[in-house]
Amino acid sequence: MYAIVEIAGQQFKVERGNKVYVHRLEANEGAKVEFDKVLLIDNAGKIQVGNPTVDGAKVAATVIGHVKGDKVIVFKKKRRKTYQKWNNHRQQFTQILIQGVLAKGDTLKDELKAEKKVWTVKPAAQKTEKSNVETEVKKAPAKKAAAKKAAPKKAAAKKTAKKD
Repeated sequence: MYAIVEIAGQQFKVERGNKVYVHRLEANEGAKVEFDKVLLIDNAGKIQVGNPTVDGAKVAATVIGHVKGDKVIVFKKKRRKTYQKWNNHRQQFTQILIQGVLAKGDTLKDELKAEKKVWTVKPAAQKTEKSNVETEVKKAPAKKAAAKKAAPKKAAAKKTAKKD
């Protein structure tokens, strides 16, 4: 299950367990936040498209921390005018962990239960026989064609000096 959600003026495709960097939010580290501007929800092929948002849908998340982005260099110059201006900028971001996508009437506990049912893993069967690849007979490599021998080099011609 995934959703397209608008967070701080930008749209993100999110699903449970994703870590997303968004523009700085006014929330403390470890705080639980919910976003209600959900534009689309895809639940195992069943798609709900909002007009403009899906009614009652929310995305639950936890704030992991506040970080700064990479440095952006802003350099302005005008030729032959002795004008140069140099600035740097680092954008403030908030890293969030998506806890779940909640449709109308759902709770976070319901989604966690549904998620556990879907992702149950069965133990793999033990192998008793060798695989077919190991039991095949290896073929001998094909012989390469004999390389042609180069013709022997001719001896260099001797120069004779002329007397005048």
